[in-house]
Amino acid sequence: MRTMRRTPHTGMTRSIRLLAATLGLLTATAVAAPGAAAAPAHTAMPEQLAAISDAVLNAEVDGTAWYVDQDAGRVVVTADSTVTPAGLAKVMRAAGPAAATLSIHRVAGAFTPLIAAGDAIYGGQYRCSLGFNVVSGSTHYVLTAGHCGNVAQTWFTDKAHTTLIGPTVSSSFPGTDYALVRYDDDTLAHPGGFTSAPNAYIGESVTRTGSTSGTHTGTVTGLNVTVRYSDGGTVRGLIQTDVCAEPGDSGGPLYEGTKALGLTSGGSGDCTVGGTTFFQPVNAALAKYKASVY
Repeated sequence: MRTMRRTPHTGMTRSIRLLAATLGLLTATAVAAPGAAAAPAHTAMPEQLAAISDAVLNAEVDGTAWYVDQDAGRVVVTADSTVTPAGLAKVMRAAGPAAATLSIHRVAGAFTPLIAAGDAIYGGQYRCSLGFNVVSGSTHYVLTAGHCGNVAQTWFTDKAHTTLIGPTVSSSFPGTDYALVRYDDDTLAHPGGFTSAPNAYIGESVTRTGSTSGTHTGTVTGLNVTVRYSDGGTVRGLIQTDVCAEPGDSGGPLYEGTKALGLTSGGSGDCTVGGTTFFQPVNAALAKYKASVY
């Protein structure tokens, strides 16, 4: 994974640096390298795939992520290093006769929503990363990760909590992973420069920026992914990528050029050896809050 030497939009850089609007990453600490996986012996019809996906969900095995590959007629399951052989067997049993349609991959590390203490946008003892500046009516907000909004009601630009950004006005996690923080200090700049975009697509080249690890690029590898993090929290409808991320990057933006795509949710790995990272699609958050990027 290579580090970008520039961000595609100076407003985004300025927003992160000047506001330190950095709220925390849901990521883990080990490399995420695809493991060996046997190709499924059978494929399923489209009407069967949803039921197979539900069966994987009902297995309730922490450390798994999965999505439906309609073209291949299979459900692709990614299991982190905390998933034991017994756990994988439980997934297979849950799928029953359809287990042969599962394509199972292993990655190192653990899928975790870890929020790191550090030096960016601060709430309590935590920090995360600014996703996108958005507006609803005439009011400006920070859009970030829901697991960040869950742990703090007020956010500041500094560790000493001397420069106020504003309160968390809404937060959703698990299930989805987005939150809204209102700008209450009119002296703080909140530049824009992004546009709403259609949904991401598999194979799309994307960029992620975060307060801990900076800017990195990669590729979308899965859509409408369900992740059951190692703490048992399940989030649905995520974008899966091979972009690296680290603790403290949570809530940061996923984008392609000026197109806003997602908010960093969690994953495994780091930016030394690489990783698997999941993103909350930004359009779902914008629709929920009746807000627009700008």
